[in-house]
Amino acid sequence: MTRIVHLNGQWLPETEARISIFDRGFLFADAIYEVTAVIGGKLVDYAAHAARLKRSLHEIGLGLPCAEEQMLALHREIVVRNDLKEGLIYLQISRGAEDRDFIYHDGLAPTFVMFTQARNVLGNPRIERGLKVVTAPDRRWSRRDIKTTQLLYPSLVKTAAHGQGADDVFLVEDGLITEASGANVHIIDRSGTLITRALSQAILPGITRASVLEIARAGGIPVEERGFSVAEAQAAAECFLSSATSFVMPVVEIDGQPISDGAPGPLTRRLRALYLEDRLAAAI
Repeated sequence: MTRIVHLNGQWLPETEARISIFDRGFLFADAIYEVTAVIGGKLVDYAAHAARLKRSLHEIGLGLPCAEEQMLALHREIVVRNDLKEGLIYLQISRGAEDRDFIYHDGLAPTFVMFTQARNVLGNPRIERGLKVVTAPDRRWSRRDIKTTQLLYPSLVKTAAHGQGADDVFLVEDGLITEASGANVHIIDRSGTLITRALSQAILPGITRASVLEIARAGGIPVEERGFSVAEAQAAAECFLSSATSFVMPVVEIDGQPISDGAPGPLTRRLRALYLEDRLAAAI
């Protein structure tokens, strides 16, 4: 089935959607994006994703292209139009199109795009075996707290990681892990404490990250927000990623060194189950 996408107020078959070659999202990556998971035809953690979208837009001087209520309605409509039972909704908003110049001008009409990806997000086989990751220097720009479409470096290093037989890459700056290519990183130490990097401009404020920490604290799991090194992660009892596309995903190897016994850990499995139970019950 041909996907139906949303482009600047129109519903179109994906083959008919067109954007100007002068769009600043294309020329300068001058754009923000968000991604929301869909399970059972319902939106997971939508309110938090919508709030982060507004914040990211504000940080680059843009506003929502429509009212908040309409944004929610569009998410629900794209699910229906594509009969999406399970998968993802991607949304991108660029500053708009004008002749190429580093200096942009006020009053441009933003380009607003939405599309879906049907995907088995619950039954990903990597959940059972866990991920193998390698490390690379973090050479992204310094405002990683803004969810922009500037994803070239993560794309390059993740592709290189796949070439080495790994599933993903951990980015390292000043001796500490910042993020994976598109997810927050967490470890569980030998005492059972969940450790994750504190929020700052160095990492994205992950929606799933926030939900996992909330659920962990509610479940009596100690949480510590601080940086940690590759060596500490390798020596941890467990390691996992969190993101809207994979929820809670175990990591079992870093740079060829197994974590603990090289299998997804029990606390990671518990957190994934608790997260899904809690967020699916609240999906809209």
